[in-house]
Amino acid sequence: MGPAKASVAGEASATRPFLTANWRHLVMLNFEIDPDVLKPWVPGGVELDTWQGETLVSVVGFEFLGTRVLGVGIPGHRDFHEVNLRFYVRRKVGSEWRRGVVFVKELVPRRAVAWVARRLYGERYAAARMNGVVWRGKSPYDAPEWATYIRYWWRAGGLYEGLFAEAMGDPKPVAEGSEVAFLVDHTYGYSVCRGATLEYMVEHPCWRVWLDCDVRLECDVGRLYGEPFREYLQEPCSALVAEGSPVVVRWGRRLEAAG
Repeated sequence: MGPAKASVAGEASATRPFLTANWRHLVMLNFEIDPDVLKPWVPGGVELDTWQGETLVSVVGFEFLGTRVLGVGIPGHRDFHEVNLRFYVRRKVGSEWRRGVVFVKELVPRRAVAWVARRLYGERYAAARMNGVVWRGKSPYDAPEWATYIRYWWRAGGLYEGLFAEAMGDPKPVAEGSEVAFLVDHTYGYSVCRGATLEYMVEHPCWRVWLDCDVRLECDVGRLYGEPFREYLQEPCSALVAEGSPVVVRWGRRLEAAG
């Protein structure tokens, strides 16, 4: 998701923040997928968005830090990790397209976080034993620059699975109109909540990213996300690591009955 544009600034100011936090060290693996696989997951009122004709899904892991709900930090629930599978949609409002994401599944280590997200936003959250670590050091391959190492892992089906990244050098600004901008610049989230499509805004500044990175996913895709995804989440078409930033998630608005 990305920064709110000027055309929706008034809407943002009129909608109360629900959650504030810092999203840091976002690891993204991106895969091309048959759009027919995603059609059952598309909420009513939106349509699949594509990058140069390709339908993409992304596995994203990140640190969720300093979380406050309605301005209150809940002890034991402020800092945690999340790993999700998401895809990209858009919605026509007047003459403008609103670009957003839909989540297939979101893993977090806190049952209360999962419950609130399911209850208030209709998001497909699940709780799992999770952890993560981020550090910076010299590359073991005698490269002159330093590397940022990121490990997110969880326990599922009695086994440990994970998302791992090695990002070389320093992050760089995102080029406007690039595939990376398409992947990280989404202002809206969409879900189905109590039979209706929910639209909510997520605001953050433009992120800097590492493109010189080695990212891998080690998990049972079919068990975690469903058998239809197993075929497609094998060979990524791209990967990146984003530096992250503070974020604001605003209260959602019900649109139309989901179909």
